[in-house]
Amino acid sequence: MYSVVERGAPNTLEYRIFYTRDGTPISPFHDIPLYADDSQQYCNMVVEIPRWTNAKMEICKEEPLNPIKQDVKKGKLRFVNNVFPYHGYIWNYGAIPQTWEDPAHVDENTKAKGDNDPLDAIEIGSGVSKRGEIKQVKILGVIAMIDEGETDWKIVCIDRNDPLAEQMNDITDVEKVMPGYLEATRDWFRIYKFPTGKPMNEFAFNGEWKDKAFAERVIKETNEYWKVLVSNKGVADDVATKNTSVQNSNALITVDEATQILNSQPVAAAAAAVEASTQNQVFVKRTIPENVCC
Repeated sequence: MYSVVERGAPNTLEYRIFYTRDGTPISPFHDIPLYADDSQQYCNMVVEIPRWTNAKMEICKEEPLNPIKQDVKKGKLRFVNNVFPYHGYIWNYGAIPQTWEDPAHVDENTKAKGDNDPLDAIEIGSGVSKRGEIKQVKILGVIAMIDEGETDWKIVCIDRNDPLAEQMNDITDVEKVMPGYLEATRDWFRIYKFPTGKPMNEFAFNGEWKDKAFAERVIKETNEYWKVLVSNKGVADDVATKNTSVQNSNALITVDEATQILNSQPVAAAAAAVEASTQNQVFVKRTIPENVCC
Protein backbone atom coordinates (compact mmCIF):
# COMPACT_ATOMS: atom_id res chain seq x y z
CA MET A 1 0.00 0.00 0.00
CA TYR A 2 2.65 2.50 1.11
CA SER A 3 6.00 2.71 -0.64
CA VAL A 4 9.06 4.84 0.02
CA VAL A 5 10.81 6.71 -2.77
CA GLU A 6 14.37 7.78 -2.04
CA ARG A 7 15.81 10.88 -3.64
CA GLY A 8 19.41 12.04 -3.48
CA ALA A 9 22.19 10.17 -1.71
CA PRO A 10 21.92 9.08 1.94
CA ASN A 11 24.24 11.01 4.27
CA THR A 12 24.00 14.18 2.16
CA LEU A 13 22.04 17.41 2.50
CA GLU A 14 19.95 16.47 -0.56
CA TYR A 15 18.72 13.10 0.69
CA ARG A 16 14.95 12.74 1.07
CA ILE A 17 12.48 9.91 1.61
CA PHE A 18 9.13 10.51 -0.08
CA TYR A 19 6.04 8.33 0.12
CA THR A 20 3.50 7.01 -2.33
CA ARG A 21 0.22 5.22 -1.72
CA ASP A 22 -0.84 2.99 -4.57
CA GLY A 23 1.47 5.02 -6.80
CA THR A 24 0.22 8.46 -5.73
CA PRO A 25 2.72 10.75 -3.93
CA ILE A 26 1.53 11.60 -0.43
CA SER A 27 2.62 13.44 2.70
CA PRO A 28 3.50 11.13 5.63
CA PHE A 29 2.49 13.98 7.96
CA HIS A 30 -0.96 14.64 6.47
CA ASP A 31 -2.07 11.78 4.20
CA ILE A 32 -1.31 8.73 6.34
CA PRO A 33 -4.24 8.27 8.73
CA LEU A 34 -3.76 8.60 12.46
CA TYR A 35 -5.53 5.31 13.12
CA ALA A 36 -4.68 2.04 11.42
CA ASP A 37 -8.10 0.46 11.97
CA ASP A 38 -11.73 1.51 12.25
CA SER A 39 -11.88 0.55 15.93
CA GLN A 40 -9.01 2.99 16.65
CA GLN A 41 -7.17 0.34 18.65
CA TYR A 42 -3.95 0.92 16.74
CA CYS A 43 -2.19 4.01 15.42
CA ASN A 44 0.06 4.37 12.43
CA MET A 45 3.67 5.30 13.10
CA VAL A 46 6.21 6.64 10.61
CA VAL A 47 9.66 5.29 11.48
CA GLU A 48 12.21 8.04 11.03
CA ILE A 49 15.14 6.51 12.94
CA PRO A 50 15.68 2.75 13.33
CA ARG A 51 17.01 1.43 16.62
CA TRP A 52 20.81 1.54 17.08
CA THR A 53 21.29 4.26 14.44
CA ASN A 54 22.14 7.88 15.20
CA ALA A 55 21.48 9.91 12.04
CA LYS A 56 18.84 12.44 13.19
CA MET A 57 16.16 11.90 10.56
CA GLU A 58 12.77 13.61 10.76
CA ILE A 59 9.66 14.46 8.80
CA CYS A 60 10.40 17.83 7.26
CA LYS A 61 7.42 19.98 8.11
CA GLU A 62 8.71 22.92 6.05
CA GLU A 63 8.94 21.22 2.63
CA PRO A 64 6.06 20.22 0.30
CA LEU A 65 4.87 16.65 0.91
CA ASN A 66 6.96 16.60 4.11
CA PRO A 67 9.65 14.06 3.13
CA ILE A 68 11.93 12.57 5.76
CA LYS A 69 15.32 14.30 5.75
CA GLN A 70 18.33 14.47 8.01
CA ASP A 71 18.34 17.36 10.44
CA VAL A 72 21.01 19.98 9.81
CA LYS A 73 22.79 22.14 12.34
CA LYS A 74 25.23 24.89 11.32
CA GLY A 75 25.29 23.50 7.80
CA LYS A 76 26.24 19.97 8.87
CA LEU A 77 24.19 16.80 9.04
CA ARG A 78 23.18 16.01 12.58
CA PHE A 79 24.10 12.76 14.31
CA VAL A 80 23.05 12.08 17.88
CA ASN A 81 25.97 11.32 20.19
CA ASN A 82 26.49 7.81 21.47
CA VAL A 83 26.23 8.62 25.17
CA PHE A 84 27.47 5.73 27.30
CA PRO A 85 26.04 3.14 27.77
CA TYR A 86 23.85 3.72 24.69
CA HIS A 87 24.50 3.53 20.97
CA GLY A 88 22.28 5.76 18.89
CA TYR A 89 18.56 5.54 19.55
CA ILE A 90 17.56 2.68 21.85
CA TRP A 91 14.17 2.11 20.20
CA ASN A 92 12.63 2.65 16.80
CA TYR A 93 11.84 6.36 16.77
CA GLY A 94 9.35 8.22 14.65
CA ALA A 95 6.15 10.22 14.45
CA ILE A 96 2.40 9.76 14.72
CA PRO A 97 0.78 11.16 11.54
CA GLN A 98 -2.10 13.63 11.60
CA THR A 99 -1.03 15.02 14.99
CA TRP A 100 0.53 18.39 15.71
CA GLU A 101 1.84 20.01 18.90
CA ASP A 102 0.48 23.53 18.54
CA PRO A 103 3.14 26.15 19.43
CA ALA A 104 0.35 28.62 20.26
CA HIS A 105 -1.20 26.32 22.86
CA VAL A 106 0.06 26.23 26.45
CA ASP A 107 -0.64 22.77 27.82
CA GLU A 108 -2.52 22.87 31.10
CA ASN A 109 -0.37 20.05 32.50
CA THR A 110 3.11 21.01 31.36
CA LYS A 111 2.58 24.82 31.38
CA ALA A 112 4.58 24.94 28.14
CA LYS A 113 3.71 25.47 24.48
CA GLY A 114 3.86 22.73 21.85
CA ASP A 115 7.01 22.15 19.80
CA ASN A 116 5.39 22.64 16.35
CA ASP A 117 5.96 19.01 15.29
CA PRO A 118 3.94 15.82 14.96
CA LEU A 119 3.88 13.69 18.10
CA ASP A 120 7.06 11.69 18.63
CA ALA A 121 6.74 7.94 19.10
CA ILE A 122 9.13 5.38 20.52
CA GLU A 123 8.41 1.82 19.42
CA ILE A 124 9.84 -0.59 21.95
CA GLY A 125 9.33 -3.92 20.21
CA SER A 126 12.04 -6.47 19.60
CA GLY A 127 12.57 -5.75 15.90
CA VAL A 128 14.83 -3.20 14.24
CA SER A 129 12.69 -1.25 11.79
CA LYS A 130 13.65 0.09 8.39
CA ARG A 131 13.98 3.83 7.88
CA GLY A 132 10.68 5.08 6.46
CA GLU A 133 8.68 2.01 7.50
CA ILE A 134 5.01 2.49 8.42
CA LYS A 135 4.09 0.49 11.51
CA GLN A 136 0.75 -0.21 13.13
CA VAL A 137 1.30 0.21 16.85
CA LYS A 138 -0.43 -0.31 20.16
CA ILE A 139 -0.28 2.74 22.42
CA LEU A 140 1.07 2.05 25.92
CA GLY A 141 1.80 5.40 27.59
CA VAL A 142 3.60 8.71 27.37
CA ILE A 143 6.17 10.93 29.06
CA ALA A 144 6.17 14.72 28.88
CA MET A 145 9.64 16.02 28.07
CA ILE A 146 10.30 19.75 28.28
CA ASP A 147 12.79 20.56 25.54
CA GLU A 148 14.14 24.12 25.68
CA GLY A 149 10.88 25.36 27.19
CA GLU A 150 8.55 23.47 24.82
CA THR A 151 6.27 20.50 25.45
CA ASP A 152 7.60 17.45 23.61
CA TRP A 153 5.43 14.42 24.30
CA LYS A 154 7.02 11.00 23.73
CA ILE A 155 4.42 8.33 23.00
CA VAL A 156 5.44 4.80 24.04
CA CYS A 157 4.09 2.10 21.74
CA ILE A 158 4.76 -1.38 20.39
CA ASP A 159 4.30 -2.93 16.96
CA ARG A 160 1.00 -4.80 17.01
CA ASN A 161 2.75 -7.84 15.46
CA ASP A 162 5.66 -7.91 17.90
CA PRO A 163 6.00 -11.15 19.93
CA LEU A 164 5.71 -9.10 23.14
CA ALA A 165 2.66 -7.08 22.09
CA GLU A 166 0.11 -9.41 23.67
CA GLN A 167 1.87 -9.08 27.03
CA MET A 168 1.74 -5.29 27.11
CA ASN A 169 -1.46 -3.24 27.20
CA ASP A 170 -0.48 -0.31 29.43
CA ILE A 171 2.63 1.47 30.70
CA THR A 172 2.85 -0.65 33.87
CA ASP A 173 3.22 -3.76 31.72
CA VAL A 174 6.40 -2.37 30.16
CA GLU A 175 8.25 -2.46 33.47
CA LYS A 176 7.02 -6.00 34.14
CA VAL A 177 8.05 -7.38 30.75
CA MET A 178 11.07 -5.15 30.07
CA PRO A 179 12.42 -4.12 33.48
CA GLY A 180 14.73 -1.11 33.36
CA TYR A 181 13.73 -0.01 29.87
CA LEU A 182 11.60 2.95 30.94
CA GLU A 183 14.31 4.20 33.29
CA ALA A 184 16.89 3.92 30.53
CA THR A 185 14.54 5.74 28.17
CA ARG A 186 14.06 8.65 30.54
CA ASP A 187 17.80 8.80 31.14
CA TRP A 188 18.46 8.82 27.38
CA PHE A 189 16.10 11.72 26.77
CA ARG A 190 17.50 13.65 29.72
CA ILE A 191 21.12 13.55 28.57
CA TYR A 192 21.25 13.08 24.80
CA LYS A 193 21.72 16.75 23.93
CA PHE A 194 24.14 17.50 26.75
CA PRO A 195 27.34 16.67 24.79
CA THR A 196 26.40 19.39 22.26
CA GLY A 197 26.41 22.10 24.93
CA LYS A 198 22.68 22.08 25.61
CA PRO A 199 21.26 21.76 29.12
CA MET A 200 19.84 18.45 30.22
CA ASN A 201 16.18 18.05 29.35
CA GLU A 202 13.53 18.21 32.04
CA PHE A 203 10.16 16.51 32.39
CA ALA A 204 6.70 17.46 33.52
CA PHE A 205 5.07 15.37 36.27
CA ASN A 206 8.54 14.90 37.83
CA GLY A 207 9.38 12.47 35.05
CA GLU A 208 6.42 10.20 35.76
CA TRP A 209 5.26 7.92 32.98
CA LYS A 210 1.57 8.45 32.20
CA ASP A 211 -0.69 5.58 31.24
CA LYS A 212 -2.37 4.51 28.02
CA ALA A 213 -5.55 6.50 28.70
CA PHE A 214 -3.54 9.68 29.23
CA ALA A 215 -1.53 9.03 26.06
CA GLU A 216 -4.69 8.51 24.04
CA ARG A 217 -6.04 11.85 25.26
CA VAL A 218 -2.82 13.55 24.14
CA ILE A 219 -3.14 11.88 20.74
CA LYS A 220 -6.75 12.96 20.27
CA GLU A 221 -5.98 16.52 21.40
CA THR A 222 -3.05 16.91 19.01
CA ASN A 223 -5.13 15.37 16.22
CA GLU A 224 -7.65 18.19 16.75
CA TYR A 225 -4.84 20.76 16.51
CA TRP A 226 -3.72 19.09 13.28
CA LYS A 227 -7.23 19.37 11.85
CA VAL A 228 -7.18 23.11 12.49
CA LEU A 229 -3.70 23.35 10.95
CA VAL A 230 -4.66 21.72 7.64
CA SER A 231 -8.08 23.37 7.41
CA ASN A 232 -7.08 27.00 7.82
CA LYS A 233 -4.47 29.18 6.18
CA GLY A 234 -2.15 31.15 8.42
CA VAL A 235 -2.31 28.85 11.46
CA ALA A 236 1.40 28.06 11.11
CA ASP A 237 3.03 29.53 8.01
CA ASP A 238 6.22 27.53 8.55
CA VAL A 239 4.40 24.19 8.24
CA ALA A 240 3.81 22.85 4.72
CA THR A 241 0.33 21.33 4.51
CA LYS A 242 0.17 20.18 0.89
CA ASN A 243 -1.52 16.80 0.62
CA THR A 244 -3.37 14.64 -1.88
CA SER A 245 -6.21 13.18 0.19
CA VAL A 246 -7.37 15.39 3.08
CA GLN A 247 -10.72 16.79 2.05
CA ASN A 248 -11.56 20.34 3.18
CA SER A 249 -7.87 21.09 3.75
CA ASN A 250 -6.43 24.41 2.63
CA ALA A 251 -3.63 22.83 0.57
CA LEU A 252 -5.16 19.86 -1.21
CA ILE A 253 -3.25 19.34 -4.47
CA THR A 254 -3.71 17.12 -7.51
CA VAL A 255 -1.80 13.93 -8.19
CA ASP A 256 -0.05 15.69 -11.07
CA GLU A 257 1.08 18.53 -8.78
CA ALA A 258 2.35 16.04 -6.20
CA THR A 259 4.17 14.09 -8.88
CA GLN A 260 5.88 17.27 -10.07
CA ILE A 261 7.14 17.89 -6.53
CA LEU A 262 8.56 14.37 -6.37
CA ASN A 263 10.11 14.54 -9.83
CA SER A 264 11.81 17.85 -9.05
CA GLN A 265 14.11 16.05 -6.60
CA PRO A 266 17.53 14.65 -7.54
CA VAL A 267 17.60 10.97 -8.49
CA ALA A 268 18.52 8.38 -5.91
CA ALA A 269 22.23 7.71 -5.51
CA ALA A 270 24.64 5.62 -3.49
CA ALA A 271 25.18 6.63 0.11
CA ALA A 272 28.00 9.04 0.90
CA ALA A 273 30.64 8.14 3.46
CA VAL A 274 30.02 9.11 7.07
CA GLU A 275 32.74 10.54 9.30
CA ALA A 276 34.09 7.90 11.66
CA SER A 277 33.70 10.35 14.56
CA THR A 278 29.91 9.90 14.45
CA GLN A 279 30.47 6.49 16.05
CA ASN A 280 32.57 7.83 18.93
CA GLN A 281 31.34 7.26 22.45
CA VAL A 282 30.91 10.13 24.90
CA PHE A 283 30.42 10.14 28.65
CA VAL A 284 28.07 12.25 30.72
CA LYS A 285 27.98 12.60 34.48
CA ARG A 286 24.39 12.23 35.63
CA THR A 287 23.01 14.95 37.86
CA ILE A 288 19.85 12.96 38.58
CA PRO A 289 20.28 9.25 39.30
CA GLU A 290 18.49 6.71 37.11
CA ASN A 291 18.63 2.99 37.79
CA VAL A 292 19.73 2.42 34.22
CA CYS A 293 21.26 -0.99 34.56
CA CYS A 294 19.19 -2.66 37.23
